[in-house]
Amino acid sequence: MKSKLVIIPAYNEEKNIEDVIHNIWKFSSDLDILVINDGSNDQTTNIVEKLGVKLISLPNNLGYGAALQTGFLYAKQKGYNTVIQMDADGQHDPSFILKMLKEIQNTDVDVVIGSRFLEGNSYKTTASKKLGMVLFGLLTSLITRIKITDPTSGFQILKGDVIDFMSQDLFPPDYPDADMIILLHRAGFKIKEVPVKMKSNPKHAKSMHRGHKTIYYVLKMLLSIIVTLLRVKPKRRNPNAA
Repeated sequence: MKSKLVIIPAYNEEKNIEDVIHNIWKFSSDLDILVINDGSNDQTTNIVEKLGVKLISLPNNLGYGAALQTGFLYAKQKGYNTVIQMDADGQHDPSFILKMLKEIQNTDVDVVIGSRFLEGNSYKTTASKKLGMVLFGLLTSLITRIKITDPTSGFQILKGDVIDFMSQDLFPPDYPDADMIILLHRAGFKIKEVPVKMKSNPKHAKSMHRGHKTIYYVLKMLLSIIVTLLRVKPKRRNPNAA
């Protein structure tokens, strides 16, 4: 069985993807890396191919959630027991991967979320984004009874049968954030946040939530949370998995 896989969804990240991969190698040279090219129309594919890491190219821009789930389906098919989820814009600091791995390997936690708001970490963002993070953090904490400070963090490590769970039809197709945390909790998985640092304004970064997209995201996430709470409680297929 293979061990650890880094999944990086990427859409038009030609200016960032090479640095992201080199920085992962710098701190964790033994990790397999998979880039999901989500229908990019720039040089993302060519850059990744030259670097020699694993690459799956989607025929069209299907969105962050679909690209991410493609990575989980690959991890399940290839027998990986640990998945590190990162963004392609360079905001996630790979120096925290080892710390997060230690937490998930030495505890009974199934999902480790890297939070940019623990231990006094200062992360600057727009007022609207901050409001959304606080709102969904409070909702998620209230529903799960776990303190969640960063429900929109894409810097996560998941192990065992969470990988299989993330490959199922229950996975949100566009923005798997607070709704996915609630869904995982309802299925009986243990979730924990750990403090990490993220770049507030990574070079060349393009936000998925800006302008009218921010309003759409908030409404869509609220609806998804309601649906998640109304649906039959999901079950993990192998509750004794490590």
